[in-house]
This record gives sequence, structure tokens and C-alpha cells, in this order.
Amino acid sequence: MRKYIFSASCLLIFVITANAQKPTPSFISDSLDNYIKQGLKDWNIPGLSIAIVKDGKTVAMKGYGVRDVESKEPVDENTLFMIASNSKLFTGTALAQLEYNKKISIDDKVSKYIKGYSLYDRNSSDLVTIRDLLSHRLGTKTFQGDFVFWNSNLGRQEIMNKMKLLKPNGIFRQTYGYCNSCFVTAGEVIPVVSRKPWEVYIYDSLIMPLGMTNTHTLGNGMDQRPNASKPYTTSFTGKLTRLPYDNVDNLGPAGSIVSNVKDLTHWLLMQLDSGRYEGKRILPWPVLQKTREINTITRSHRSSIYPIHFQGYGLGVFMADYNGRQIYFHTGGADGFVTNTCFVPEENLGITILTNNDNQNFFEALRYQVLDAYLGIGYVNRSKAALPLFIKELNESVKTTEALQARVRGTNPALALEAYIGTYENEIYGPVTIEKDKQGKGLVINFKGHNNLLGNLKYMDHDEWLLTYNNLAFGIFPVKFKTTVNKKVSSIELKVNDFIDYDSYNFIKK
Repeated sequence: MRKYIFSASCLLIFVITANAQKPTPSFISDSLDNYIKQGLKDWNIPGLSIAIVKDGKTVAMKGYGVRDVESKEPVDENTLFMIASNSKLFTGTALAQLEYNKKISIDDKVSKYIKGYSLYDRNSSDLVTIRDLLSHRLGTKTFQGDFVFWNSNLGRQEIMNKMKLLKPNGIFRQTYGYCNSCFVTAGEVIPVVSRKPWEVYIYDSLIMPLGMTNTHTLGNGMDQRPNASKPYTTSFTGKLTRLPYDNVDNLGPAGSIVSNVKDLTHWLLMQLDSGRYEGKRILPWPVLQKTREINTITRSHRSSIYPIHFQGYGLGVFMADYNGRQIYFHTGGADGFVTNTCFVPEENLGITILTNNDNQNFFEALRYQVLDAYLGIGYVNRSKAALPLFIKELNESVKTTEALQARVRGTNPALALEAYIGTYENEIYGPVTIEKDKQGKGLVINFKGHNNLLGNLKYMDHDEWLLTYNNLAFGIFPVKFKTTVNKKVSSIELKVNDFIDYDSYNFIKK
């Protein structure tokens, strides 16, 4: 009997010790500040905001650098950033909540709610479910169609209608392809069953109950909001350049939420406390559990850089193993912003990082550095390890841009400028018009599917023109007009920044 009492006592001591709060890793308590400050310099990032929650408490929450390069106004924990695709888990959670409330089933066919909805393939159109949309498994390519949708003047219904023109290059329910228009469609199920627009339902059912009082479901008007970060890039030129704010409210369910790290700690704490925040039940545990089921495998081999072997996608969130722990995460990219959120339930750990330069990998290096510190990975400076390749690629990109610009010498194309003027059309995008520029020495492309998007064409040589978008986020590229045997202009192939869409689009002259 005494032996049993002794063993039980030992077990109790073991449990108490195991559950005792672990000390904050030295990297977090001693090195985080300097690491971030150095990272901002190395990666040319104006501003960054970070929050870390652990064991139900916020252990770090701070802004670094500036939200506006000109005014030097500092970033703090309340500074607003576009969180972009970190919005997707809000959409997936809302739909899982509606399923829990028996309003829908995630495995319902989309056609049950959106009449006439169709994809490129008839069989896929008949079979596609809400789960398919939320899991990026239609067989389309990553970002396919996004040039048509991103910052465009299309409404959500028009975006859904154009999805039937997206020809997949993969297999339905087998091939992973990151799809923003899929999330738009899934989000549009919400107003059908709730009688509230996506942005209102998300606000009422998730954001307000969590006390996220400075979070906005739509980004329009961000330039008028107090303490809003400005967007920047170093793409193509290597120089830090201010960008216009995106207006992607038409893609709302895929990425229009604006927030700050202070509010996002509420979201993370709720995720880590099985649906509770400050002791109050916000969501039933089965709702969160539903979002975390792997529906699409995105990695099945060991990473050469990180202690990750497997990775999958649930309903708006990635999940992977990381040094023996299960982590959940997502990144978000809007023009001028890249952000992330991450939570590790087994360690009761959550991380969010928001930045205002879209051309850098520091925001991810920092996340992994924090994971390393808490999950027992030996210290390797992730930022310094990733920096040389980034600098090399950036320098190569800048040299390419400068070489293209140097080829603009005022020479004339083979045909008179009048030969290129006219209306050109792409089946998915629609029309663009090409006319002479104000000086009468070059051409201007007017993108009818976008508000205020222009492309300036300057002749270089060898029948190539330099295309420079008036919004640098869309890029700088060489382009060619195609001509017929009779030397009549027949078409032009146009490209945008890979950050928006990997595909090029052929526009045929009418």
C-alpha cells in the first residue's frame, strides 16, 4: 500500500512539473528585438508588427520601424495591415460554423446554393462541393485567373461566372492549385443561407464576439483609416517604392480583411483554447476541428530547410509537422504587404507577423525563428541563411529591368504607330484598348477590366516593346506584337507580376 502511495505521489509531482509553465526561450526574451531591427535593415522593410501568445498570455506584442516612409510615423501593435489570405480561415470557419448549426453541409454541392454555377469541365461542375472550393483542389493552377480578378472592377458574381473559362491543367480532387476565386464562391454560399453578406456575417459571428474592435472585413477606404500602414515594394527596381492600396473587396472571402496584431491575438487565443476567448465560448470545438482536417496534400516529402515532412490544407489553413509538433499556419500577400499567422495547440503557442514590403522573406524567416525557439530547434539564423539568395535574385531582377530600359533609345518600330492602335480582347479578361501616348511617340494600353490600370509601351528593338504598368505592383516586362503574313497586327501577349498571376494572356486584335 505504501508503495502505491509513493508511486501516486511521484506521478502527481511529474504531472505538476510537466504542466508547469516553461520559461520563455532566451531568443524571445533577449534577442528578438535586435533580430527584428537587423532584419528590417537587411530586407529593406519599412515596418513590422509582431505578437506572440503563449499559455493563454501575450508574451510579445510590438511594432518596429515606420508605417509611412515619408512621415516616419511608427508602427505599433494597433497599426493596420492588409492581412490578405489570412482572411481565408475566417471564411472556412464561418462555413464550418454554419454546418454545425445545420444550415449547410461542407460536402453539399455548390449548385445547391449557387444556381447555374459551372467550371470548365462538366463533370467537375456536377460534382464540386463547398469542401472542394475551400481545399484548393479543382485542378486549376495556382493563382489562375487572378490577373482578371485582382484589383479588377468585377463583382463576385462576375468572378464566379468567369471560373468556367479557367481550363485546369491538373486533376479534379487530386491536384493542388491555390485558388482565390474558389474562396469567393464558397463565401457566396454564406449570404444564401444566412441572409447576410459575407463581410457582415464574418463581422457579426467572429470579429465582434472576439472583441476585434479595430478589424475590418473590407479594405476599401483603408487610406482614410487612422494608423494604417502604407504599402511598399522593391520588386523590379530594387528601390523601395510606395504602391497604391489594393481594392480586392470583390475577392473578400479570399483576402480582404484588414487588422492588426493586437486584434489577431484574440483570434489566436481562441484557436488555442478550443473556441473560447477570455473564458467565453465563441465557437464549439467541432467547428475548429472541421477546419483542421487535411483535405488536400500539399507536401509529402522532407523539407531540405525546415524540420517538416508532411503538409496539407484544411478549410482555409495549412497544417504540417514541425519537429514533432503539429502546426497550423497561413500567409497573406497583398500588393505592398506580406503577413502570416501560425498556431501550435500542443505548445499553446500562437504567432502573427505583419509587414509592409511585399518583396521579402523575412516575415517567414522570423516566424520559423520563433517556432525554432519554442520547439527546441538548435539556433540557426534563418534570416541570414535566406538573405544571400534573395539578394542575388533581386539584383538579377534589377539588372534585367535596367537592361530593358536601356534598350529604349527612341528608335521606331517596323510599322507606323497607327497599325498597333485598336481594341484587343482576351476570352477570360475581356477587352483592352491601345492608343498613342500623349507625346505621340509610344503607346498606352487601357485595361478595361480594371480601374485606372494603364500599361505604357515604349519600343526597344527587334520588334520588342517595354511594357511598364502605371502600378509597379503589376510589373515591367518585354512584350511583342504578333503580325500576319500581310504585316497586319494580330495580337499581343501580356504578362503581370508573378505575385498576382503566373500566366500570360493573349489579346487578339478585333
